[in-house]
Parts: sequence; C-alpha cells; structure tokens
Amino acid sequence: MTAPQPDDRLNRVFAALSDPIRRDIVARLSVADATVGELAEPYEVSTQAVSKHLKVLEDAGLVSRSRDAQKRPCHLEAEVFDLMTKWIERYRRQAEERFTRLDALLAAMDDTEDAREDTEGAAS
Repeated sequence: MTAPQPDDRLNRVFAALSDPIRRDIVARLSVADATVGELAEPYEVSTQAVSKHLKVLEDAGLVSRSRDAQKRPCHLEAEVFDLMTKWIERYRRQAEERFTRLDALLAAMDDTEDAREDTEGAAS
C-alpha cells in the first residue's frame, strides 16, 4: 500500500472535521487526553457511535489511541494541523496579494481621477 498523497490526507482531515461531534471531540482532546467513555459522556449517542467518530478521526490522522493499563486514552495528533495550516496559509497569502494589487489599482485610479479633476478645474 502506498502512502496517502497530501491532498488525499487533507481531504480526509477536512471530511473528518465536517461533523460537529468530531470537531467537539478534537476541541476536547486539545485540552487533555480522554477515554472513549469520557468523550461519550456529554453526547446523547452511544459509546459505539463515539467510537465510530473516533475511528474517522483516527483514519484522518487526527487522533491516536494508546494503552495505559486497562484504559485506552485517545490523543490528539497536533502535527496534522500543520498540514491544514500550510494549506490554508497558502490560499490566505494568495488572497492577500490579490487584495493588495486591487488596493494599488484603486489608488492609482483615484489618483488619475483627482489629476483629471485638477486639470479640468484649472482649465475653467
């Protein structure tokens, strides 16, 4: 099996985060590791449903589970956020560059309009 391509991994990450329960699980795991039972407590769904949500998060690389005696705590894999941040930052920079160019164009158009008004005013 080949390693997933960055776009495939990014697709899985964003798909995993499309569900509000999974986003909440990620937010809670950003504070501290937790077991499936602990993660299931605030939801009106079964522990098995939360386990399925965790499986999606694991497949996306957002969460891992370890063994601690008889517990299996879930842990947030923060490095995946670097992948997301790089992707978002690339497009943020491109949008910022477009807005900067637009600002410059609008300023140039404004300067041209002001110069034309000055010329017309002086000719009257």
